[in-house]
Amino acid sequence: MKVTFLGTGTSQGVPVIGCPCEVCRSKDPRDNRLRSSIWVQVKDLSIVVDAGPDFREQMLRHDVQRLDALLLTHEHRDHTAGLDDVRGFNFITKQPTDVFATELTQQALKRDFQYVFGEPDYPGLPKIRLHTIGVEPFTIGSTRIVPIQVMHYRMPVLGFRIEDFSYITDANFIDEKERAKVLGSKVVVLNALRKKEHVSHFTLDEAVQVAKELGAQVTYLTHISHQMGTHEAVSRELPAGVELAFDGLEFVVGE
Repeated sequence: MKVTFLGTGTSQGVPVIGCPCEVCRSKDPRDNRLRSSIWVQVKDLSIVVDAGPDFREQMLRHDVQRLDALLLTHEHRDHTAGLDDVRGFNFITKQPTDVFATELTQQALKRDFQYVFGEPDYPGLPKIRLHTIGVEPFTIGSTRIVPIQVMHYRMPVLGFRIEDFSYITDANFIDEKERAKVLGSKVVVLNALRKKEHVSHFTLDEAVQVAKELGAQVTYLTHISHQMGTHEAVSRELPAGVELAFDGLEFVVGE
């Protein structure tokens, strides 16, 4: 299974528009972060998790030529705003794109993309086939997906475990039952917004502590804001087995 970070930034991305800070002015390409998303290639499947405002750019940048499934973690726009651009895959396959989301997220999609769901026969509109998911495992082809419900302040958000890999974004609390789903993963991804406390995201220290408790071989941190500090500086502070992710980082689970 190959995983590619398509984006590792928070809702504004990095650099932030108009910001003169050290991170936003950094020449290190690892400090340029599109909105958070990953591409998972497992068995014969091509799966993307979340389609934020940078979805089109991410698909082109990484030459993603096939999309078998789009998994949505939750309804916030930095994770769904690029949904319209699945039409490129529709043109190629002549089939709807399979989108897996909770009922709550689907309600937001139908509100935000009313034209997609309201007039499905209009020429050129994205074609989307919705699949309702919750906290129970489901399969795509022969691949088993285990949803992991976390809390984003008061909002339930889904992470996903695929084989020995677990991906969690936009969380500041994971209860014991849901943590049990992650245990045994060789690679875990957790969100870490910044060093200062935040109402709905893990801080750097909190994410490092959760990583220690989950015990994966490697934990990558994502959904990073410009307030975190530069990639180079923060990386020097991290314990062994915990790394800052960056856009374009790839790894193979099991190697």
